[in-house]
Amino acid sequence: MKIAILSRNPKLYSTRRLVEAAQERGHEVRVLDALRCYMNITSNRPEVHYKGENLSGFDAVIPRIGASVTFYGTAVLRQFEMMGTFPLNESVAITRSRDKLRSLQLLSRKGIGLPVTGFAHRPDDVDDLIKMVGGAPLVIKLLEGTQGIGVVLAETQKAAESVMEAFMGLKASVLVQEFIKEAGGADIRCFIVGDKVVAAMKRQGKEGEFRSNLHRGGSATLIRITPEERSTAVRAAKTMGLNVAGVDLLRSNHGPVVMEVNSSPGLEGIENATGKDIAGMQIEFIEKRLAEKKTGSASMTRTRGKG
Repeated sequence: MKIAILSRNPKLYSTRRLVEAAQERGHEVRVLDALRCYMNITSNRPEVHYKGENLSGFDAVIPRIGASVTFYGTAVLRQFEMMGTFPLNESVAITRSRDKLRSLQLLSRKGIGLPVTGFAHRPDDVDDLIKMVGGAPLVIKLLEGTQGIGVVLAETQKAAESVMEAFMGLKASVLVQEFIKEAGGADIRCFIVGDKVVAAMKRQGKEGEFRSNLHRGGSATLIRITPEERSTAVRAAKTMGLNVAGVDLLRSNHGPVVMEVNSSPGLEGIENATGKDIAGMQIEFIEKRLAEKKTGSASMTRTRGKG
């Protein structure tokens, strides 16, 4: 099998592990920088070119697209899809999950547990918006933020008003969410492959830090999750249409609530915390899906032959 990995940095832990896992299973793998790819968009023969070479013959593509290059990265992935290459995560699912507001609205429609969330544009909506989510303390998030950047805990009404007015003054879109105090600065990262939680870890923010991101100095430990948490994580990934996802949950007094569904979850923290070969599980998933596709095509050919 010939696999492409869309990643801007082949030295990243997650990219290296996926390359190793694919090669261990006997596959040919190539890392491509999505921003160096360019496309010939045509009805008859869509093409992707890379440094002067016409890329063809890939059976599968694994997108590791950073948030800052979502637009162009998903355009390249979509081109591979048009060429008949199997995507580990589809371009439309990645785009859906990267839009924080849209993803929350979709999860809400499916009845999946969420923190009480508000969204507004005009500064004169601020007071009512704060009341809507239960008052201070509350969490204010920039729509475009990643890895805990652009997330602020406002501990008082005045602080919340000041932060929101500052963000809105910069014409930035903000989400306002209830602060889940009982979570104690910890969240649970559930790693989904297919329709299963294959691993889970608890991420604990360092002392005095309410954000649990490992990039911000948080620590990761193995955790046992409840059936309700498992079901919530799987349903959240399915709602986004993702085959592989990192679903971040908080334990609240009213059950598990989803904070985010990540379409390019990192492997280092979860593999180190759990000791599981999660990169290998992703390659195995691709193998199974392509085998099913071939079996389906073969049976359809036989049926047509009988007709």
